[in-house]
Amino acid sequence: MENERSPIIMWFRRDLRLSDHPALSAAIETGRPVIPVFFLDETVEALGAAPKWRLGLGLETFACSLEKVGSRLILRRGDALAVLQELIIQSGAKHVFWSRAYDPDAIVRDTKIKTALTEQGVSAKSFAGHLLFEPWSVATKSAQPFRVFTPMWRAVQNRDVPAPTIAPTHVQPPAQWPASDDLVDWHLGTQMKRGALVVARYVRPGEPAAFEALHQFLDRITPYADNRDRLDLDGTSNLSEYLSLGEIGPRSVWHAVQRAGMTGVRGVEPYLRQLVWREFAYHLLFHNPRLLSRNWKPEWDTFPWNTDANLPEVTAWRQARTGVLAVDAGLRQMYVTGRMHNRARMVVASYLTKHLMTHWKIGMDWFADCLTDWDPAANAMGWQWVAGSGPDASPFFRIFNPQTQRKKFDPQSDYVRQWIAEGQPDPPATALAYFDAVPRSWNLSPTDPYPQPVVEMATGRQRALAAYEGRKPR
Repeated sequence: MENERSPIIMWFRRDLRLSDHPALSAAIETGRPVIPVFFLDETVEALGAAPKWRLGLGLETFACSLEKVGSRLILRRGDALAVLQELIIQSGAKHVFWSRAYDPDAIVRDTKIKTALTEQGVSAKSFAGHLLFEPWSVATKSAQPFRVFTPMWRAVQNRDVPAPTIAPTHVQPPAQWPASDDLVDWHLGTQMKRGALVVARYVRPGEPAAFEALHQFLDRITPYADNRDRLDLDGTSNLSEYLSLGEIGPRSVWHAVQRAGMTGVRGVEPYLRQLVWREFAYHLLFHNPRLLSRNWKPEWDTFPWNTDANLPEVTAWRQARTGVLAVDAGLRQMYVTGRMHNRARMVVASYLTKHLMTHWKIGMDWFADCLTDWDPAANAMGWQWVAGSGPDASPFFRIFNPQTQRKKFDPQSDYVRQWIAEGQPDPPATALAYFDAVPRSWNLSPTDPYPQPVVEMATGRQRALAAYEGRKPR
């Protein structure tokens, strides 16, 4: 008969929080001791520089949160199945709980692990938590996954979302803790190099900071619909990095925003739509894993995109030296803060895929290396949406003009001045920080003249449209 005091291994992934955590709540409710663990496996090793560095900060903060409730975070490096099996032997655990992931690599890993553990008599159970709605629970009337956002929004906007569970005040520890790696020895920030010191000024990791950001957003949510696209205003929620690492649960955000709406606060529905847009990306990825690596629409496989990431104009784009203010400002914001305004992301992506006729995957991979709020589903869908090759995409002939976008969403050029130092007699610290964040090998200085455009707006647009008209469907 199984020892009723055998511990449960609680495997944390992109869910570094105590509240709104179905898997953790279920583990605590059993009354058994809980061993929280995080593994540096191949999926974590594959992360880009900025997401991996930000993960390290999140793990450090989350470990402190666990200590406050009488627990600790056990760190192990290696193949997840092998490490789990070792921990099971060492701890005598008969159960492993985790929150579900929806990207293809994680699904393959988790399926393999669940099968292997079940065969050796260990219960492996996965739980919801990263999304509001499980991907298989939302479908069209013909039982197909939604491929267009608006019908999906209509289908779920009035659905009941379970209330988030509250954070535990105590997590029962095991009689003996297994050995743990030291987070410092993982060197998760190595690839960030000197940029880490710059970006760190703009990062406040952890669940308490996530809830503080949520409450600050609720105080200014009323003009959200009007301000969220303004580059020069703080009009967005600033929750992306917290949702990406699961430092706040989507149900907590949904219910907090809903409660604000019930008190008469305006601006609620436009934001809830954006929260479901995140869901839409994950549902698309779950049902169509090709979203991460191939054109969603196969007819775009023959489109003459450049696939050479080392062309001079692509290098100028990476270095935020295209000579186009809105594009360069957006990229520089990313290098300094780890994030980029969503409107700027669209402008930056459109310029690369259309004016520079460069494959969206080059941009997607660069963002995956540079964004602290990197999210696999949102990043892939966003790039394919702008490029025109994705589901529910912006038509290719809708080419963002960075100059008109800047006039509309940065009318006084405040955003540009904040991030572009060249040409300013007394540039702000934010603009100068770009030169401290980027690699020394780029050999850039704020005293350099601002570059001329690598391609004229009209020329780039005409070239893109000509390619679009001349493409040959597969």
